[in-house]
Amino acid sequence: MRRRMITPDVSETTLEKRGFHKKSPAAQELLETVGEKFLLGYAHAVEARTTGQAEEWLERIPVKYRGFAYEGAGMGYGMLDGLPGGGRGHIADFLDGPAEKHDYIIYVGVGWAMARLPRFRWPSAEDFDPLLRWLVLDGYGFHQAYFKTAKYIDGQYQDPDFSWPPGNDGYSSRAIDQGIGRALWFICGTDVDLVADTIARFPERRHGDLYAGVGLASTYACGVTGDELRKLAEFAGEHRGNLAQGSAFAAEARVRAGLLIPETEVATQAICGLPAERAAAITQEVRPAVVVDGELPAFETWRQRIAAEVLNSGGAGK
Repeated sequence: MRRRMITPDVSETTLEKRGFHKKSPAAQELLETVGEKFLLGYAHAVEARTTGQAEEWLERIPVKYRGFAYEGAGMGYGMLDGLPGGGRGHIADFLDGPAEKHDYIIYVGVGWAMARLPRFRWPSAEDFDPLLRWLVLDGYGFHQAYFKTAKYIDGQYQDPDFSWPPGNDGYSSRAIDQGIGRALWFICGTDVDLVADTIARFPERRHGDLYAGVGLASTYACGVTGDELRKLAEFAGEHRGNLAQGSAFAAEARVRAGLLIPETEVATQAICGLPAERAAAITQEVRPAVVVDGELPAFETWRQRIAAEVLNSGGAGK
């Protein structure tokens, strides 16, 4: 009963329903399968009696799509934590077990839940890792662009008073843009020309974060050839480092979770000029040992270090 009440219908993720670009039957099948597995993961979370049972079910999903299912589970548990009568501590319990290796993607899923909950039911930012909590807003941005495309993509909307986490001096809008960029990979149907054209319509100050999101989605979800990704990197121009940072993040998320697939290698070679495992390793080599937010959050400083090191190591910017 709980699953039927709060699980979105799978038809909501079809390109036809969303009005998204259809580049090819293969791209459409990929993106719609991602949506299907996301919702399956969501359903597993809200239906399972324990997080252990949910993990057992999630591990049966094919490697290529399992991360998206864990993202859906993150949303499911985020909804349960936020809804009256749903209880508390589901996300903490989930991350306290084997699912911890999927923490990046689970945080993103929590952001989907926030987009559907009233603000007074949002989780406290203090509940999350101080470095990774910005990924929650990546998920929020993805959701808003995916389901409110006219407002967030055509209208290029930004919330003027987004106060999560408190006192972030406007960086939340940048984290949300990273999620909007990730959503563009789906909205544009993996068409790199359309992605670049869409980003070009946004104010220049937003391009870097949008390209970072595209880099993450194009590497994690894939769906294109190496030549198409090299073309995307050319389109990114001065934002090539942002694109590469997102790609390296995606590689790390797959490597850390044991979900590496051949397409990940194709993507990092094209965007970063590096093998997937090397791009992933860089994200950890430059990760701050102590999280201290200054003029910019430590998360942003980390992203900048990743971009610089990937460009330097892979020659992607040359």
